[in-house]
Amino acid sequence: MIETITDLAALRARVAQWRREGLRVALVPTMGNLHEGHYSLVRLARQHADRVITSVFVNPTQFGPNEDFSRYPRTPEADALGLGAAGCDVMWLPTVETMYPYGVEATVRVQVPGVSTTLEGAHRPGHFDGVATVVSRLFNQVQPDVAVFGRKDYQQLAVIRYMVRDLAFAIELVGADIVREGNGLAMSSRNQYLSADERGTAAAIHRCLLAMRDAIAAGTPRAAVEAEAVKRLEADGFVPDYAVVRRPDLTEPADGEGGPRVALIAARLGRTRLIDNLEFGG
Repeated sequence: MIETITDLAALRARVAQWRREGLRVALVPTMGNLHEGHYSLVRLARQHADRVITSVFVNPTQFGPNEDFSRYPRTPEADALGLGAAGCDVMWLPTVETMYPYGVEATVRVQVPGVSTTLEGAHRPGHFDGVATVVSRLFNQVQPDVAVFGRKDYQQLAVIRYMVRDLAFAIELVGADIVREGNGLAMSSRNQYLSADERGTAAAIHRCLLAMRDAIAAGTPRAAVEAEAVKRLEADGFVPDYAVVRRPDLTEPADGEGGPRVALIAARLGRTRLIDNLEFGG
């Protein structure tokens, strides 16, 4: 049965015990309300470590003033059951006071330059400051050997990679493949906000990503690919924030330039904002 820990001293004691036994420890950071996509991260973490800790913390510093912090679902009991079935050893369930002992407004913040300011960073100012701040704290609390993040939050993983290298965290980062529903919709906690009709419509994002990939492969100029993607999303009822093709470091490639690419989309459907991406080329 999975162990739930809410006290930082108890968490450190458990990790110290594992260290004395020579065990390798993995961390899977989450905000809870877990689904199959999260559980796949736990199973992947299990392949890289002897013990797996999953943090469940709805982080207030990564939500903007008009975002859904208050309505973000909190389901720790169901999360614990699912994590246990997925092979997790400990659910780390800190309070806001444990995570931010001086309060959210007075906390030390971690800012990652460059990669955190484009795309999601441009549409959600301060979001990645909150992500980097809480992940750095989780790294200090758990001190894992390896940490697993989903590639669905592509830019978040890029921000974390930058932070880990720049702050010299001795942690191996593992990016996990996107888990999709049968119609191609990327699994997300926010999918539950979609109506039944919207859930079917939302699969159009993946089809749009595939069309962007194919158009780039056919030699279509990037600007035309991105413009067509926006039109396509709007025709399907979305309000796109962006539909772009980038290099893996999220900089803009030149037309005809070789190398790996990633197509990224963020778009609203009704009240729900969805993100997805597709890596290709190389």
